[in-house]
Amino acid sequence: MSQIKIRKEDALRYHSFSPPGKIEVTPTKPLTTQRDLALAYSPGVAEPCLAIKDNPEDVYKYTAKGNLVGVISNGTAVLGLGNIGPLASKPVMEGKGVLFKKFAGIDCFDIEIDTEDPDEFIKIVKSLEPTFGGINLEDIKAPESFRIEQELKSLCKIPLMHDDQHGTAIISAAALLNALELTDRKIEEVYMVVMGAGTAAIACTSFYISLGMNPENIVMVDRDGVVKKENLDPSDSKFPFGTSKKLTNLDDAIFGADVFLGLSAANVLTPEHLLKMAKNPIVFALANPNPEIDYELAMATRDDIVMATGRSDYPNQVNNVLGFPYIFRGALDVRATAINEEMKLAATYALAALAKEPVPDTVYRAYSNKKLIFGTEYLIPKPLDPRLIVTIAPAVAKAAISSGVAKFPITDWEQYQAELLHRVGMSQKLMTKVITRAKENPKHVIFAEADNYKILKAAQIIQDEKIGTPILLGNKARINELIEEHSMDLFSAVIIDPKEENEAAERYAEVLYQRRKRKGLTKYDALKLMRDRNYFGAAMLNENAGDVLISGLTKDYAQTIKPALLIIGVDEGASRVAGMYIMNTKRETYFFADTTVNVDPTADDLVEIIGLTAEKVRFFGEEPRIALLSYSNFGSNKGSDSQKLQEAIQKSKAKWPNLIIDGEIQANIALNTSLLKEHYPFSELAEKGANTLIFPNLSSGNIAYKLLQEIGGAEAIGPVLMGMRKPVHILQLGSSVREIVNMVGIGVADSQI
Repeated sequence: MSQIKIRKEDALRYHSFSPPGKIEVTPTKPLTTQRDLALAYSPGVAEPCLAIKDNPEDVYKYTAKGNLVGVISNGTAVLGLGNIGPLASKPVMEGKGVLFKKFAGIDCFDIEIDTEDPDEFIKIVKSLEPTFGGINLEDIKAPESFRIEQELKSLCKIPLMHDDQHGTAIISAAALLNALELTDRKIEEVYMVVMGAGTAAIACTSFYISLGMNPENIVMVDRDGVVKKENLDPSDSKFPFGTSKKLTNLDDAIFGADVFLGLSAANVLTPEHLLKMAKNPIVFALANPNPEIDYELAMATRDDIVMATGRSDYPNQVNNVLGFPYIFRGALDVRATAINEEMKLAATYALAALAKEPVPDTVYRAYSNKKLIFGTEYLIPKPLDPRLIVTIAPAVAKAAISSGVAKFPITDWEQYQAELLHRVGMSQKLMTKVITRAKENPKHVIFAEADNYKILKAAQIIQDEKIGTPILLGNKARINELIEEHSMDLFSAVIIDPKEENEAAERYAEVLYQRRKRKGLTKYDALKLMRDRNYFGAAMLNENAGDVLISGLTKDYAQTIKPALLIIGVDEGASRVAGMYIMNTKRETYFFADTTVNVDPTADDLVEIIGLTAEKVRFFGEEPRIALLSYSNFGSNKGSDSQKLQEAIQKSKAKWPNLIIDGEIQANIALNTSLLKEHYPFSELAEKGANTLIFPNLSSGNIAYKLLQEIGGAEAIGPVLMGMRKPVHILQLGSSVREIVNMVGIGVADSQI
């Protein structure tokens, strides 16, 4: 397996696409009238200013400080790029801010400081304390990073952490605790060799000692060999980890080691080194992008290894995103004055314990039902586990309270968990889960319009990211010309021109003829149709020459779906197909149906659409809460639509008694739990509101999703075609490359079932 291949031009285009960068500031209050502006600024803003002057803690009440983290760097140790300076570090700091927002709902400002003087850096960051609820120091070189963090922790009264030091330590420590348990070892007895002596290596080693590891049983090795006290000044950050043992290099040190911790460089650990280690060795090869020893080589060398890397494509990825978003979340929510050792230990223990819990279906689905049971290949949870925020953040918050650094203790922990889920907006992770699942078992994807740049670009991405293997339909010369013109790496992809495939076209035409001969189709017409890429692609899918069909970028929906319906047909037990859009909003993810196929469904048609939609919503890891939308609320206004929807509700409830479904109901009522509880407390939707909206006809559904997309700023994913016998997805006319890739991910994940 290999990591995702990122091309220079793709990365630059991603960051430069308007607006440049990855973050923006979005107002959280209405600013539509003169009164709104007067409240937001002068004269209204004076009132919270005076309130904060009288009571400084009110800053958390009247401003965003309590949910704002500063990601601050001077760019002296950026990723594997080294000292590239503050300006060049800005994309990384923006990226860190994106992760804070995605995984923990925390807002960020990135600040890049143009100084390498530790004293000046400390002074500047300290002066910024009033702005932030917390500070994440990032990518600062050692040994200055140790001093900077220590002094700022003593000066600042807000949570502050250098993630390069502590993030890896916290996550890897959780994996270590579980690895020790699985190999029946005690932490105070194990012998560990540390390869590397930089910021992360020193922080990890220190943290393991706080967990109970004996310093006398640790040997640290750097590029000059074994780190020895006799060769170091006591002020050196490596001095506490120097050994007096008569060892000179890794070859000597590794003999009999229980644990190898690598935070150094690729390929410094050899198979010969592995063979010298103790029984059931624990090997954490965390260098990125390439570990100290290749995972597959290590597994081939010994079958008793318990191994972790920093790679997402192997088991036990030590990924800092498992820690820092949730640690800061918990610290911010109790207004902690620091991130202390107790809080870091709490995060480690919570993470280790979570790996032993049964994994929910949503995580299994995200990772294509891969075996995720506590053991040597599952030491720590996966990054897409939705339980992380409700496990780690409360653990950190409780540790802050018990250790005396919390200024705002939490008392209702159930309510806090609900707030956490609302803050993070679990819907943000929906497509991430789908794409991750698709990668677990890639499929062959037929692109019916491959002589289009967007399609080829999407094909390139799914090939690079191992989502699927593209099969390109169209004129070979034109496709190869586009591939060469845009410097794509698709020359090994299968390219098929239906106009040249005589034998296959005749075979597929015969199948279509036999199916439609009593509907007026002749053999001649069937063969003629097979020269059309949509018919040919549908026939390929029908004959298992591919697993997913993608089309519709350049043709209207009805024209594109017809070949698939004629050749592939509806799924067993279904009598129709329907279309659904996934609408990702800042508030939640919503599912809209039918938005593309059924013009004026009957009550019985709606029942089938409801069943198809409920099944597909569950496929995406959500439990459907269905509202049948109308201009009426529970019969308040009479009309044919109202009666049709009432009949559909009755039949659906009889067919699926456990399905949460109600209506007919107006859209704003279905989504507003306050209005539901006040006026219709009997409704099944009163507690949580609807997340799945069924429209009375195609016009209303199509209009609604397009309005929400254009005016409401929602991301529309789809249309997802439901009810087909095999995965066929018809693109929205003019879809973007990202939208095409999303549809491929859905199709591949769908085909895995």
